[in-house]
Amino acid sequence: MGVAAKAWRFSVVPANLAVLQQPNGGSAPSKKHVYWRWRSSAAQQRKPISWSLVCGLMLFCLGLISLFTGHVVSDLELYSQRLVKRSLYFKLDGSSKGSIDVWKSDYSKYYYGCSKRSRNFPHAVRERSSNGYLLIAASGGLNQQRTGISDAVVVAKILNATLVVPELDHNSYWKDDSDFVNIFDVNWFISYLAKDVTIVKRVPDKYMRSMEKPPYTMRVPRKSPPEYYLDQVLPILKRRRVLQLTKFDYRLANNIDEELQKLRCRANFHALRFTKPIQELGQKLVMKMREMSKRFIAVHLRFEPDMLAFSGCYFGGGDEERYELAEIRKRWETLPDLSADKERRRGKCPLTPHEIGLMLRALGFANDTYLYVASGDIYGGEETLRPLRELFPNFYTKEMLANDELKPFLRFSSRLAAIDYIVCDESDVFVTNNNGNMARILAGRRRYMGHKRTIRPNAKRLSTLLMDRDKMDWETFARKVKAVQRGFMGEPEEMRPGRGEFHEYPYSCICQRPLGDVVDNKTGDPQSEQAGGNRAPRKRSKEEELALADLRGKEDVAG
Repeated sequence: MGVAAKAWRFSVVPANLAVLQQPNGGSAPSKKHVYWRWRSSAAQQRKPISWSLVCGLMLFCLGLISLFTGHVVSDLELYSQRLVKRSLYFKLDGSSKGSIDVWKSDYSKYYYGCSKRSRNFPHAVRERSSNGYLLIAASGGLNQQRTGISDAVVVAKILNATLVVPELDHNSYWKDDSDFVNIFDVNWFISYLAKDVTIVKRVPDKYMRSMEKPPYTMRVPRKSPPEYYLDQVLPILKRRRVLQLTKFDYRLANNIDEELQKLRCRANFHALRFTKPIQELGQKLVMKMREMSKRFIAVHLRFEPDMLAFSGCYFGGGDEERYELAEIRKRWETLPDLSADKERRRGKCPLTPHEIGLMLRALGFANDTYLYVASGDIYGGEETLRPLRELFPNFYTKEMLANDELKPFLRFSSRLAAIDYIVCDESDVFVTNNNGNMARILAGRRRYMGHKRTIRPNAKRLSTLLMDRDKMDWETFARKVKAVQRGFMGEPEEMRPGRGEFHEYPYSCICQRPLGDVVDNKTGDPQSEQAGGNRAPRKRSKEEELALADLRGKEDVAG
């Protein structure tokens, strides 16, 4: 069987980060032992025992004690090693109840993005030898399309197919007729992934002319595992030679082979680079923010009328708001009737700009902090934004910073979103009021690029707290906000295999540095992972030195 007749098959192995497990200790055996002794002593009081039986029991007890002692010693050795490692982990993971730095994680330096391909990962199949051409029609807005493009690269690898540069959605709510080449650097995309997947800009004309039928079109179910593509898609691709997958967003399962997960990361975090005009303007806005302040927060606000109507929530605008959002909601005939109050208590409602401002001030950001606000058409306009501006007067948007330079992009919502994406990615702190595609994609990227501070509201608990804020003083409110936001501040400890979407929690692509070899690799570039080890290590703090010395001492004893 030739290469063209094969697809790259593999075993699905769940990728797991190293998690320190809590020891269960040796308490169960000791309780059994005590219980056995109590039973035997009670029996002795009830009935005389011969000396021969006593001697036999004594020998049996000695053997049992010897066996039990050895078991306890081995358990204690294991327990002590785990305890030392666990105490060291807690010193690094920010899980103590003390205050945290709201601007950056103290523990991000112990982690880095690691998506380098392994030596055993199969090289790209040449175009002539592949199983056919795979056409992809991505759907949704910029960031939803980004997930589809990243997954398309992986699917092409699974099928041993030649990937045609994906088509972008021109008919979604965003109404943007931009093509791939208008947003992403297509040549970089092709060259960066050349070792993994063969990518072409279009199916060769002579090949299309020779086809008896137009390309076959199909839509795969959401979150389909690799086996589905091998069993259901591959036979069609091999038979028709050109296959188009439509509405391609979130069509690949979260839990796939670790090497394929790393390919996902290479595609998303490295291969998808914006075009030069978008990149230059985005970086110019970042520089303008840096000229005004050494550090700034980027806030992504989703507060468009359609989004609010879809949520079924109420935001305090009275009967006028209820009527307007209800009229918009009629666009979706299948939406159920929802209780606005119940939705808010369930944490399903986006926070208002005012509530985001209150959360940030309660967390400890001063009112002279600089804010870059990335948003679309805010429901209520300036009236809705006024409370946030009052809390943070240093308030800026791309429209305020770019002036005439923004004009060429104004007709294209995806290109405008790309500019916001760049500024949000480069910010010191990224905050969002929603759980949309941009929020998830940027959260994953910032984790991969060094766990840059990313604050996601704990909406379920914050909503109740915000509704009751008039019943407490500011100090109490701030203390409670800090408490409920633990675990939602972008700390490394929040990464858990299987949690959420892989694009948001790219656990297979984040590695932990040895404590004795901490370096500052901020790029996360796979090519720089090995180079990082040649740099001079950072000077360790006194606490880290003590922890390392303690750990080495325990390891010497164990050895």
